Amino acid sequence: MKSEAAKGRGATLQIEGRFESVARERVDDGWGSADEELPPFKTTVTVERAKSVIQRQDASNPSFSQSLNAYRGCEHGCIYCFARSSHGYLNLSPGLDFETKLFAKPDAAKLLRAELAKPSYRCVPIALGTNTDPYQPIEREWQITRQIIEVLAECKHPLSIVTKSALIGNPPIISSGQK
Repeated sequence: MKSEAAKGRGATLQIEGRFESVARERVDDGWGSADEELPPFKTTVTVERAKSVIQRQDASNPSFSQSLNAYRGCEHGCIYCFARSSHGYLNLSPGLDFETKLFAKPDAAKLLRAELAKPSYRCVPIALGTNTDPYQPIEREWQITRQIIEVLAECKHPLSIVTKSALIGNPPIISSGQK
């Protein structure tokens, strides 16, 4: 059985999700199938229809009390990523599923605008990229992070961003009322 990493991926294994009731194991059946190379992993993106997008953390955390994640899973596939275990709650593997089975919230900007407009909303900085990278490769196509930043810019709302991506070098142009 080969133990090489999947080319272009951070995870080397497709382990079962932590809540799976079934376990699968690849075995040599004598027909040479265990030595066959697996097809390349394709990334799939599923639309997630969220009811709200701002997550609130315990106020005792001094770094941030509000966060927003436009995506679940991350195509960067950093093997050290602490967010991998969150895929287990979706009954998916924190291994290759985390890198290949992604979820996008295309209505995030619209939901954010509605949440910011509520009379009860209190303005404190919103952290982007606290669970997955807001500028991961699928952002090129989906542009959800860009839309979120445009809403925050219009509202003059403070934010912070954590990313390892060069895509951040192409942020929306923010000037006095112009895009």
